[in-house]
Amino acid sequence: MDIAFVIEKFVLVAIIFGISLVIAMYSTYAERKVAAFLQDRLGPDRAGPAGMFQPLADGLKMFMKEEIIPSNASKWLFMVGPGLAMLTACIGTAVIPWGSDITIGGRVIPLQVTDINVGLLYIFGVVSLGVYGVMIGGWASNNKYSLLSAIRAASQNISYEIAMGLSIIALLLVTNTLSLREIVEGQHGWRWNVLYQPFGFILFMVCSFAETNRAPFDLPECETELIGGYHTEYSSMKLGFYLFAEYINMFVSSAVMATLYFGGYNYPGMDTMAVWLGPTWAPLFGMAIFFVKIFVFIFFFMWVRWTIPRFRYDQLMNLGWKVLIPLAIANIVVTAVVIGIIEGF
Repeated sequence: MDIAFVIEKFVLVAIIFGISLVIAMYSTYAERKVAAFLQDRLGPDRAGPAGMFQPLADGLKMFMKEEIIPSNASKWLFMVGPGLAMLTACIGTAVIPWGSDITIGGRVIPLQVTDINVGLLYIFGVVSLGVYGVMIGGWASNNKYSLLSAIRAASQNISYEIAMGLSIIALLLVTNTLSLREIVEGQHGWRWNVLYQPFGFILFMVCSFAETNRAPFDLPECETELIGGYHTEYSSMKLGFYLFAEYINMFVSSAVMATLYFGGYNYPGMDTMAVWLGPTWAPLFGMAIFFVKIFVFIFFFMWVRWTIPRFRYDQLMNLGWKVLIPLAIANIVVTAVVIGIIEGF
C-alpha cells in the first residue's frame, strides 16, 4: 500500500472533520445572528468582537457543566446515544467531492475521501442510521417525553426518507450514475441538475428539512409538548453532541444539495479560471465556490426556522404520505416520459 496515499487520506479526513466541527460551532453563532437580524435585534455581542467568541464560550460552558445520568436510565445506552448521533452525522462527508483533483509537487490528490460507485446509496444509508442515535437516547433516558420524541423522530425519518428516495430516482434517470463525483462532473459549468429537475430539488429540500429535524419539521424537539425532546435528560457535552450533530447534519445536507443539484464545485467560466490559476489553486477556488453554495443553503435553513411556524404532527405526516410521495412518483413518471421522448428523437 502506498504510504503517501494513506497519509493523504488521513490528512483529508482530519481537515474535513475539523471543518465540520468549526462550521457546526459557528452555525450556532450564525443562527443567533440571523434570528436577531430577522427580529430587529443585535444578537450575541459580548464575547469578543461582535460576539465572535460566543461559540467558544458556549463550548467551554458545556465542558464545565456537571454531567448527570438519571438513576433509572440505561447507563450504557444513555452514553452511546450522543456518540452515535455524532458519528453518523460526520461519516456522511466521506463520499462528498469537495473539489476537483489538486496537483501538489507533481502528485495528483483527489479532494474526496473516497469515490465509491454507489455514493448516493451510502448517503441514504447514513441518513437512515442517524435516527438510531435519537432513538437510543430517547429510550435509554427512561423519560416519557424523551421516548415520545424518539418515536416521533423515527416515524418522521421513515416517512420522509421514502419521498426523498423517490425524488432522487428522477435525478438518476437524468444522470445515469450513483457516484457523486460523476454527478458533479456531469454538471460542468452551468449544466446544473436543478435546471433539469427543479421540482425534484424542491421535494429533496423539503425532505432534508424533515430529516435534519429542522423547523418547521422539528416535532421531535417540540418544547411546548415534550420539554426538550429526546435530549431532555442530557447535560454537559452529551447534550452538546446532540446539538452539534444537528448542525453537522444541516451542513452535510447543504453539501449534498449543492452537490446533486447546483454543480458542487462547478461554476461558470471554470475552464478559464483553471488556465489562470493553475492545477493547484484552481481546485481550491472551486472548493471555495462550493462552500459559498453550502453557506447559502445553511442560511436558508436558518431563515426558514425563524419565519415559518411549526407544523402539527398530523400535518407533518399527511404532508409526507399524502402529498410528497405522490408528487415524487409523478415527478418520476414525467421525467421518464420526457427522457423517452427526447431519446426517441
